[in-house]
Amino acid sequence: MDLGIAGRVALVTGSYRGTGSAIARSLAAEGAHVLVHGFETGQADPVVHLIESTGGSADAIVGDLSSDEGTAAMLGQIPGRLDIVVCNYGVAQSGRWSNVETAAWVEAYDRNVLTAVRVAAGAAPRLVDQGWGRIVLLGTVGTLRPAAVRPQYYGAKAALPALTVSLAKELAGTGVTVNLVSPGLIATPEVLERLGGRPVGEVFPGMSGRIALPNEVGDLVTYVCSDQAGAITGSNFRIDGGSAETALP
Repeated sequence: MDLGIAGRVALVTGSYRGTGSAIARSLAAEGAHVLVHGFETGQADPVVHLIESTGGSADAIVGDLSSDEGTAAMLGQIPGRLDIVVCNYGVAQSGRWSNVETAAWVEAYDRNVLTAVRVAAGAAPRLVDQGWGRIVLLGTVGTLRPAAVRPQYYGAKAALPALTVSLAKELAGTGVTVNLVSPGLIATPEVLERLGGRPVGEVFPGMSGRIALPNEVGDLVTYVCSDQAGAITGSNFRIDGGSAETALP
């Protein structure tokens, strides 16, 4: 299937590692020119080299998403077209209700919500002017099944479904879609090391089903960015191996 994104320019925040790297590589495999984002100079270079080594097209882009000024400066590094924006960056901080202080709740919201808001809001006018664009936010299935640990992280991520629908309504009829992809546990090297070959439920209580591979998350995001997904907007796509506790999206 030709996804119709060959030659498009795609920005993936936080793509210097982990799931963001997998998303960047999936988009590049479909012919998109990918802007691999890092917070420091040189941080994104290994992913750029990996994409180029497999015949893809990519450039590194640097930007501090923790401020309006830093985000605007990053977007200003993209002088030409910008078609796809994947707001992948986020941080799952540790903590429990008994020891997470107010400052940590604020930090979690800034890192997991406001970084995406800054990028999406800053890029949206350019996409609207083009008459075609895709904005994808990265959430978590924990929005539907939060754990006792990391309440500040799950509390922050729970804002993304509402923001996705709100921005989708704002951009309705412009040719720009806005969607949310919500992974469950992902088989990153860190997760696999922690599992050590043991059953998922033994290490992560309450989890069931098969863990999604990073490239599977990347491929789902890539489809949501395709021409074929033009009638899909304001949706939340779970990719969690059936571990959620509700049939709701």
